[in-house]
Order: sequence, then C-alpha cells, then structure tokens
Amino acid sequence: VQLQASGGGLVQAGGSLRLSCVVSGSTFYDYIMGWFRQAPGKEREFVATISRSGRQTDYTKSVKGRFTISRDNTKNTVNLQMNSLNPEDTAIYYCAANPSPFIDVLRTIATNYENWGQGTLVTVSS
Repeated sequence: VQLQASGGGLVQAGGSLRLSCVVSGSTFYDYIMGWFRQAPGKEREFVATISRSGRQTDYTKSVKGRFTISRDNTKNTVNLQMNSLNPEDTAIYYCAANPSPFIDVLRTIATNYENWGQGTLVTVSS
C-alpha cells in the first residue's frame, strides 16, 4: 500500500490548513488511518486517528477542538483539517495506515502502523 500526503505549507498563527493523504494499492476500507507529526529535535507523536468506518476518532489532547480527522472511503482519502494553528504545531506531518479488516477500532501508537507516507511539512509562524 502506498500513502501520499499533501497540503502542508507556511501559515500564520491562527490560520488553517487541510492535509490530505491518498492511499493506493490496497482496500482503503480495511485500514485504520492515523496522522502523526515530528517536530525538529523531537520524537514522532500521535495527532489523530480514525477507524475504518469513520465512526470513531481520537486526538491528542493538544489538538482537540482544533483539528478534525475525516475519511472518504470512496476516494481512498483521509484528511486532517487544522484550525487555530500555533507555532507549536510546526512539524512534519505523516499519515499512516494500519490494516484492520475485521474490527472497527482506533490505533494511537506509532508502532501499530505498518505503512507510512512521506510526510508533509507544516510551518506556523508567530
């Protein structure tokens, strides 16, 4: 399975960005999807996850109420709408896929994910 993330860029604090990740090479509905990020000098951290059906979502505390994860199973795409961005959100954002063809659950741990995109850089200026 291949993941292609896009949508990063430079934005001022308080602004918004929408990241997208297109998945190809496998049945998208079989995958739990997640977004992670890695800031300079820091470890990769969980941002958001969505179950295969889209009925369940979870977020890291620092983005709750500002970020929204969604998926379109007809377009093999997972999105991350990011609002009220602040400089602490600056990082490379990665989408990830975890195969789960039989159960509709969430995954928040990076090591649970088998497939990763190349990352897209988000820079928030103050």
